[in-house]
Amino acid sequence: MEKSLTPENSDNLKTIKATIDTHYTREQAAAMNPLALAYIGDGIFSDLIRKYLLGCGHQNVNFMTKTSISYVRASAQAQIIRTLLPELSDTEERMVKRGRNTASQVPKNANPSDYRYATGFETLLGYLFLCGEVERMENLIYQSIDVINNLNKA
Repeated sequence: MEKSLTPENSDNLKTIKATIDTHYTREQAAAMNPLALAYIGDGIFSDLIRKYLLGCGHQNVNFMTKTSISYVRASAQAQIIRTLLPELSDTEERMVKRGRNTASQVPKNANPSDYRYATGFETLLGYLFLCGEVERMENLIYQSIDVINNLNKA
C-alpha cells in the first residue's frame, strides 16, 4: 500500500492528486497502523481547532497558539474521549482502544494514561476521515470543543 514518490513521478500533479485523494474502505482504514491514523487525526484536529479560534474572531497568533494548547494537549484529548466514549459506536470504540493500546513513546511531560487515551482519540479521528465519515468526524470534533470550553469555564 505504501507509495513511493520518485523523481520521475514526484512532479506529476495527477499522481500527487491521486495519492492525496485516495479513498479507503472502512476495512482498509481499520487495518492501518493506529499510529498512522493518529498522525492524520492529530493534524485534522489541530487544523480545525485553529479554524475555530480564528472563527471566534481571534487574530493574535501568540494568543491563538497558547489557547489551542488547551484543546490539543494530551490531558484535554483524554478528557474529551472519556466524555464521548458512551456515545461512540462499537466500531468507533474499537478504534479508540486500538490507538490507546498501541505501544508508543510517551513524552516526558505527559501523563502516560492521558497520552494513550489522546492517541486513541486521534486514531478515531484519522479512521473516520480516511474512510469518508467526515460528517461524523466533524460532529465529534464540535462536541470535543464544547467539552473543553465547558472545562475551561469551570
